[in-house]
Amino acid sequence: MIRKLIQLAIMSITLIPQLAYGDQRLNPQLQQYIDARCKEFSQIPADRKALLEQLSTFVSQELAAGHEVKLSFICTHNSRRSHLSHLWAHAAAANYGIPNIQTFSGGTDATAFNPRAVAALKRAGFTIEKEDQTENPVYLVKIAVDAEPQRCFSKRYDAPPNPTQDFGAVMVCSQADTSCPTVAGAKKRIALPFEDPKVSDGREDETQVYDERCAQIARELLYVFSCVKK
Repeated sequence: MIRKLIQLAIMSITLIPQLAYGDQRLNPQLQQYIDARCKEFSQIPADRKALLEQLSTFVSQELAAGHEVKLSFICTHNSRRSHLSHLWAHAAAANYGIPNIQTFSGGTDATAFNPRAVAALKRAGFTIEKEDQTENPVYLVKIAVDAEPQRCFSKRYDAPPNPTQDFGAVMVCSQADTSCPTVAGAKKRIALPFEDPKVSDGREDETQVYDERCAQIARELLYVFSCVKK
């Protein structure tokens, strides 16, 4: 009987990372993708981990203080890297069962959520629906069947629904990092640049490059929230 109770306890512990907020299970394909990226933390260079741990420390300190954590991922055009980061941070927090996390994205200019980045996220297991056919369409992105969708479209970093006070600003491209030395209202500003997959647009290796950048951003933000979980 005691052995059976121990086995049940172990099973319940191993199920914790499989749950999104509350009782929502992540999309099976997305969970499989996440599990694969979590096995790749050793691929992250030590200097890169130091940057990521700045972000995990900020999140941990905010949670310890009883605050809701708001993270805004900022790039130049809010079309690729900032959206990828916003959505992977959202999925990573859910994977580790960490509540009170809100994620956003914005740019120094607004363009559109690039369809190549959208396609890479779909291949990773996100459920994505296009809400309209405008030049800057809204995409509804879900990590689980019953999850509240993230409404994703291109916008400036200071435009609604992005926070304007008491948030962490994460600069995910070097150009935005340079053009925004300070971000008004941010509690913390962290530079975490990623290479732009845009360089591959129209090339034969376009899909490969977008998938590689998607995987890198997933891997690194999952590492961030694994540190918060610890």
